[in-house]
Amino acid sequence: MPRRESSLEAIERRVVACERCPELREYCARVAREKRRAYLDATYWGKPVPAFGDPNARVLFVGLAPGAHGSNRTGRAFTGDASGDFLYPALYRAGFASQPKATGRDDGMKLHDCLITAAGRCAPPGNKPTPAQLRNCFPYLLEEFDALPNLRVAIGLGKIGYEAILKVLRERDFTPEPARPKFGHGVECIAHRDKRRIVAIASYHPSRQNTNTGVLTEAMFDAVLARAGALLPVR
Repeated sequence: MPRRESSLEAIERRVVACERCPELREYCARVAREKRRAYLDATYWGKPVPAFGDPNARVLFVGLAPGAHGSNRTGRAFTGDASGDFLYPALYRAGFASQPKATGRDDGMKLHDCLITAAGRCAPPGNKPTPAQLRNCFPYLLEEFDALPNLRVAIGLGKIGYEAILKVLRERDFTPEPARPKFGHGVECIAHRDKRRIVAIASYHPSRQNTNTGVLTEAMFDAVLARAGALLPVR
């Protein structure tokens, strides 16, 4: 059996080279060429964004999709925009991240016991991937799930991320309880397959729209991370 590092690295290569959605490839490349005024001197990544984190992770975070001037610029999930400025300090407080600030792929950030990925791997116009685009990306999420045999908790960052997790669990023959959980911050769904048990937790997305309006506060998100930690067996 190949090392988990090798498996995730292989998935990363396939994600970065993906051309399944030509319209998204054209959009991301155009954004990378035109840039935002604040980042005129930056070299944009402009390609699909792979997962980032610990290959032995027991916790998986699934977001929506890269931001046009965030991950599409830096090449790393939740890095370089307001969502990441909220997420990584919380991960650091919870002991999942080596540092509170994420700026780019070379900033020295290390994740412990968690992996961050997304339902969509290319930045979509208006931050709204289409159902067809999400279907094109879904096999990568399945592959990442299969590459994480130690997975115990999956946290959906937003409704689309949460629903993607539930779809993965059903595809892999897990039985979720309740069978059709409604999305809501802190909602949990316990999924079983034989002796294996994975808990899916829903969280509001750490977007600027949610964090600036108080829909999602630090205390609310810290509570989700604390709950995830409590569900992990002591090593």
